[in-house]
Amino acid sequence: MAPSTKTSMLTCLQGPAKRLNARCSVFLTLLFSLLAIAADGQAPSPPNPQRLDWQELPDLPAELGVAGPFAGIHNDALIVAGGANFPRPVWENDVKYWRDQIFVLTKSEEGYRWIDAGRLPKPLAYGAAVSTPHGVLCMGGNDAEQTYSDVFLLKWNANEQKVTYHPLPSLPLPSAYGAAAMIGNTVYLAGGQTGSDLASATNSLWSLDLDNIEDLPNLYWQVLPVLPGPTRAFNLTVAQHNGYDDCLYVISGRRQGEQEIEFLSDTWEYNPQRKTWRQRSDAPRCVMAGTGMGMNQSHIFVLGGADGKRFHLGNELKDDHPGFPKEALVYHTITDTWTSAGPIPENHVTTIAVKWDDSIIIPSGEIRPRVRSAKVFRVTPVRSTREFGRLNYVVLIGYLTAMLCVGVYFTRKNKTTDDFFRGGKKIPWWAAGCSIFATMLSSLTFTGLPSKSFAQDWVYAIGNFMIPVVAVLAVFVALPFYRRIDATSAYEYLEKRFDYSVRFVGSLSFTLFHLFRMGVVMSLTGLALAVATPLTPTQSVLLMGILSIAYCTLGGIEAVIWTDTIQTVVLMGGAILALILLITGVDGGVDGFLSVASEHNKFSIANLHWDATSPQLAIWVIIAGSIGQNISSYTADQSVVQRYMTTATSQLAARSIWTSALLTIPSTLLFFGIGTALFAFYHSHPEKLDPTFTTDQVFPLFIAREMPAGLAGLIVAGVFAAAQSTVSTSMNSTATSIVTDFMRPSHICKSENHYLWAARAWTFILGVLGTLIGLLFIDPDIKSLFDTFIKVIGLFMGVLGGLFVLGAFSRRANAPGALSGAIVGAFAMFWMWKFTPINGYLYTSCGIIICACTGFLASFAFGKPPQDLRGLTIYTLHSPLAE
Repeated sequence: MAPSTKTSMLTCLQGPAKRLNARCSVFLTLLFSLLAIAADGQAPSPPNPQRLDWQELPDLPAELGVAGPFAGIHNDALIVAGGANFPRPVWENDVKYWRDQIFVLTKSEEGYRWIDAGRLPKPLAYGAAVSTPHGVLCMGGNDAEQTYSDVFLLKWNANEQKVTYHPLPSLPLPSAYGAAAMIGNTVYLAGGQTGSDLASATNSLWSLDLDNIEDLPNLYWQVLPVLPGPTRAFNLTVAQHNGYDDCLYVISGRRQGEQEIEFLSDTWEYNPQRKTWRQRSDAPRCVMAGTGMGMNQSHIFVLGGADGKRFHLGNELKDDHPGFPKEALVYHTITDTWTSAGPIPENHVTTIAVKWDDSIIIPSGEIRPRVRSAKVFRVTPVRSTREFGRLNYVVLIGYLTAMLCVGVYFTRKNKTTDDFFRGGKKIPWWAAGCSIFATMLSSLTFTGLPSKSFAQDWVYAIGNFMIPVVAVLAVFVALPFYRRIDATSAYEYLEKRFDYSVRFVGSLSFTLFHLFRMGVVMSLTGLALAVATPLTPTQSVLLMGILSIAYCTLGGIEAVIWTDTIQTVVLMGGAILALILLITGVDGGVDGFLSVASEHNKFSIANLHWDATSPQLAIWVIIAGSIGQNISSYTADQSVVQRYMTTATSQLAARSIWTSALLTIPSTLLFFGIGTALFAFYHSHPEKLDPTFTTDQVFPLFIAREMPAGLAGLIVAGVFAAAQSTVSTSMNSTATSIVTDFMRPSHICKSENHYLWAARAWTFILGVLGTLIGLLFIDPDIKSLFDTFIKVIGLFMGVLGGLFVLGAFSRRANAPGALSGAIVGAFAMFWMWKFTPINGYLYTSCGIIICACTGFLASFAFGKPPQDLRGLTIYTLHSPLAE
């Protein structure tokens, strides 16, 4: 490279670094602004008791209203078709009329507008309907004469302002007064009656897979295992996630008993993956003919329904009938609890609730015997609010400022890249161990693990217990390799074992992985922090990014390690306090906690099956997957290997590895215990759950709503701490890789001082890129932070781990073979992620095996292996190193 080119490169790299002081000034201004806000803040306010916001939309054009219409959303418009009503005065007209009109409610900047969009082929009502991407799927129904098995799609054509009718394969039997829901691309219809009287009610369950909707000859309804409980009609059927799978819930209804009508309040859950039923907690009362809708990830709202108390008094009370109970209910699928969702202005039964944007629409329906209402309600869950509080602000801002000061303190100590990347090999072993521990667990431990054990059990804990097992490999195999070659970058080993091309591929894969890792960690943590603080997810990501960029760019690896050590203390201390508060908040204290957890099998640690695709992970999947993940992390991840080189001797480095490995045992017990305690707490107090929150936000929800002032700030600081330990580590280790693996071999810089400036500049640039990716990745629909993170690790680290296993455990492998293994492994990982249902927990292990085996076999086709392997394989580990 020409000297002028080098000078230009240095200028570009030095520019961002020289502007750090200005950036820090901006950050400090932000902190003191927040502190001023905190000083003026009010005392924490109690949670908002209102759960639902009810708003009226324009009335249905049918003045009398209708009961039993088909309703759904297609092309961002509400379709309401058919239905039945009584002419006024309703008690002087004994004839019910079935309707065929189709009305469509559209919305625009000007507001909502109803359109008369056509007619059904015949008057029809009391069927089931589900909104699908293909149209509103309508099933069954009846008229005054008979019950039908017809199935058809109603599609809204906005250009022609009309609804089109498209017939589909009929139901196995005629059906009316049943209800349907959709999971994935499959529609499920449960219950209903086949004839005109309740005695024909069924306990059937049918499904229609719409993946082949264009192939009508092969489209058919599948008969599934019948509901084990009583036959029923007028039931609710709702889809919702139960912590493991998307499931179907059949709630309430009524049936014809031997002497009289029976009003049901039972709840049944059907798991489509297992094709099994199980009974859940009964509803507080019968909610037959009501409306139900799943919202977010684990709540079901029941927004109406008849309780049957005045069922036989309609003719007697007539217009004096008070209507149906004006209280909404909410069911939580994970804790299996029911509670009130607050008052409702008017209880509409025999209609179909539909989800439109983030709200539930209840179109028309019956409000008391024979009387329909043309009103249309939009129901939106309301997030409860509570001020963060000045004391919490003070604790949080004090912590953030302290982290920035650590970075400033270590700025002057970095004279060379060895100081910036390896701390001059002067880091105490226990601090390096805490740093490895903090890096490996991250903020996803603080939020992901408790939410996992809250929703499921302790099965994933076995994975963390594999870390001490893999530590043996790290101490006795990986560590000697890196210390013997005095590596700054882990990928120097790949060049010595194979050649520079393999080092380049390994380092590039690592760099891409950690860019995405930073984005995933910040975005998912931002979503969690948005629950516990006044910050939005975007603001949380920006604050984490700016703070990490500042102290990591200024202080290098020493700042990262010492902040990681502080963060470990904050992380563990805050978690212990939270666990104590949770258990004391459970009805019955410790005994109540143990009783609830045992009753619901929350301490289960093993699933004994062989299915690699099941969301309920088998014990072998956990063991195999976690061993693969930790092998890759402890042998091939620069962010961990870099810590090996920050201590003075190999013996001290080994101590740091054992420290980090042993810390995982109490931390695993602690964080899984928090998740189980969260389950017991919210099982005791289901009214404290907020339906607007996701499952991964359950711990931040507790922090925000239940923690005393000051302690909440400490716990939030712990979440920030955990996220920053991961992000700052990624920035520093990735900058190390770029400077050591790409710049030094190309001799881009002409002095050590220039390389130090380049290291700071790359740290800054990578931090900015990671923060931008974090902003792009914010997605509140993610069902599990932990599972998402595991997939990201598997997609990248499997191949890297495979290259190290191939190099260390094989004499025969050569560079072309290693590159072949990396390419095949990368394609295999993409294929597994995109086209197979294999659980993401196995990705890393599969990547290691595929890369290593392919690389070993391919090496036979590319000639002889390198002749000098002294000190580079387990077989030649103690041979003198080649010069």
